[in-house]
Amino acid sequence: MRIATWNINSVTTRTERLVAWLESAKPDVLCLQELKVPSTQFPFEQVQAAGYEVAALGDGRWNGVAILSRVGLDDITYNLPEQPEWDGAIEPRAVGATCGGVRVWSVYVPNGRTVEDPHYAYKLQWLAALRSMAITELADGIPFTILGDFNVAPTDSDVWDINEFAGSTHVTADERAALTALEQIGLIEVQPRALKYDVAFTFWDYRQLAFPKNSGMRIDLVYGSPSFSTAVTDSYVDRDARKAGKANSTPPSDHAPVVVDVAL
Repeated sequence: MRIATWNINSVTTRTERLVAWLESAKPDVLCLQELKVPSTQFPFEQVQAAGYEVAALGDGRWNGVAILSRVGLDDITYNLPEQPEWDGAIEPRAVGATCGGVRVWSVYVPNGRTVEDPHYAYKLQWLAALRSMAITELADGIPFTILGDFNVAPTDSDVWDINEFAGSTHVTADERAALTALEQIGLIEVQPRALKYDVAFTFWDYRQLAFPKNSGMRIDLVYGSPSFSTAVTDSYVDRDARKAGKANSTPPSDHAPVVVDVAL
């Protein structure tokens, strides 16, 4: 089974790219983040024509998640059971489903903005709710995985220059402790193998030629239960999907897909 995650950065803007990537990479399951559209405006027709069922959750703002599957889409769960509110509402940042015998969650962890911003505390609360959900899912015993944009770089080597991040979010001890807390309950991070560079970054800013310079970050992550992670046969970042490309006029997302092959 091939399972992938991709922060698409507007699914309507990049529908052409999405469908082309589905046809070339042929994932059985794809988790999307940052849809930027209400659920009703997801491009269901084009994606279903490519052979995928869809569970989408979005409100049109800077969030939204989805799971696309061609191996079944059952027991759909929208939002984390204990998900905290932001500005008086539950943001559309998590959706779970059972796909081909694997329990899959697509998540878009809040950015945090700055360490002093209330959004940072919200981010830590959100990660704690994610851990609580994972404890429940692990108890069911079936292969289980969380994929998505975590907005946290696990180690200093997962950013192009740690000195550029002094005092900022994405690399703080508390954020990384939240990732460690996932591992302490039994989840295992599936790390992509490096291809062109030593570290498989997943995000590059649009500014200052960040992608050509490989000034990136590894913040799109995959965690799995032991039964899932030990069955992984390969994992990589599809850098080609981040390139502009002459054959596609649609600009790329600032994230690249992370692909996981698993023999279950």
